[in-house]
Amino acid sequence: MSIIEKSEEKQIFGVIVGNRDVFPDHLAKEGRLEILSVLKELGYRSVILSEEDTKYGVVETYADAKKCAELFKKNRDEIIGIIIVLPNFGDEKGIVNTLKLSEVNVPILIQASSDEIGKMDRKYRRDAFCGKISVCSVLYQHGIPFTLTTTHTSPITSNDFKSDIVRFESICKIVKKLKNARFGQIGTRPNAFETVRYSEKILEFHGITIEPIDLSEIFGEISRLPDSDPIVKEKIQFIKNYTSTTSFPEEGLLKLAKLAVVVERWVIENELDGFAFQCWPSIQDNFGIVPCAIMSMFSEGLVPAACEVDISGLLSMYILQVATNTPSAILDWNNNYGDDPNKMVLFHCSNLPKSFFKDTKMTIHPIISDLKGGDKSFGAIQGRIKAKPCTLLRIETDDMLGEMKALIVEGKYTDDNLDTYGGYGVIEIPNLQDILQLLCKEGFAHHVAASLNNIGDIVFEALSNYLEYNIIYPNKIK
Repeated sequence: MSIIEKSEEKQIFGVIVGNRDVFPDHLAKEGRLEILSVLKELGYRSVILSEEDTKYGVVETYADAKKCAELFKKNRDEIIGIIIVLPNFGDEKGIVNTLKLSEVNVPILIQASSDEIGKMDRKYRRDAFCGKISVCSVLYQHGIPFTLTTTHTSPITSNDFKSDIVRFESICKIVKKLKNARFGQIGTRPNAFETVRYSEKILEFHGITIEPIDLSEIFGEISRLPDSDPIVKEKIQFIKNYTSTTSFPEEGLLKLAKLAVVVERWVIENELDGFAFQCWPSIQDNFGIVPCAIMSMFSEGLVPAACEVDISGLLSMYILQVATNTPSAILDWNNNYGDDPNKMVLFHCSNLPKSFFKDTKMTIHPIISDLKGGDKSFGAIQGRIKAKPCTLLRIETDDMLGEMKALIVEGKYTDDNLDTYGGYGVIEIPNLQDILQLLCKEGFAHHVAASLNNIGDIVFEALSNYLEYNIIYPNKIK
């Protein structure tokens, strides 16, 4: 897995340290100190019993569980996930009682400490290997979902477990953000694009709110915004600094700046996490630009913007962004690459964030200019996408089955020769032909969100285990 950037915000984990009296309880005491040290080192905060609350600050009895549950309840709004550490066998009843009584519905990570070959006597033998299986069995019986570490056991201070915690943070963030996500819809979908239709009711059932606004309202706000407004001038300079261009048409630049100001205000006022935009043909006919560059800027600033009013694509972008704290993009499953069955062209025309590109420039739109003319189509972003690992995600609201479903695919962008336009690149995907068969038969749209990170397992764990989406993940190791 690639290195994932963590946000500067210090996430808070609830921590349960398990203990069982017939095993060495000094190991539980040491384990508590170790997990606190590790979380501090990684930049996290913790909610955990003190040594005054229970013996050594660990959980074993029902009385311990009640105290820990009450502590978690008091911090419910801040706890993003719960980490269970088992320095010895642990008591599965104490752990499950804590979780049930606390009613803190967040992801759970279960760790078990490794025994050492030279320390298998009564003083140092842990048996956490066995205890973890017992804890998992009881959680399963109670219908409580949980996440496992990469290896069945690992020392609390090991790099493996530290990586597991960082990975777990991303899972927790996806789950938390999707429970109360808010997206904007600017305009209606292009008439020809029935492929991007979605169910607002299914999204709302899953905690995702859509705030629509008619494109005419955006145009109205723009018309009331003076050309001389300092904020407009500031946005003009921002656009000029964003990426290179052979020329900045004065009229087109002013329109792009005003659009950016109005959309930004609307996003802030409605506390939106991202938006999908009616990027053609009305805005060219009635306003005389393409909005691609502005959408690129929002996505680069971690407010994902999807084209063609693709709300499902926007949700896919948002999930990838939350998992990595890096920009995501929306592209087309676009074309074959010669006769190589595992390579294809992944492309858009384009509004990709500039960090996706090896090099980039702002131009008239390479497709719309043919239809509407260059004077109405300035503001596209074009360039070659970097050769990096890539995770692709497509979410759909399956109206026939009344469920959320997703396709997760992993591949890598290559340096294979390609001379074309838009935001483009060649991507290599194992078993691509089988994946395309699945994509078509399951009714997924031709749009797909992309992240230049290898995070398929993180997205799968969050969406499948905790949010109960129906997931198709062909790359997942069986």
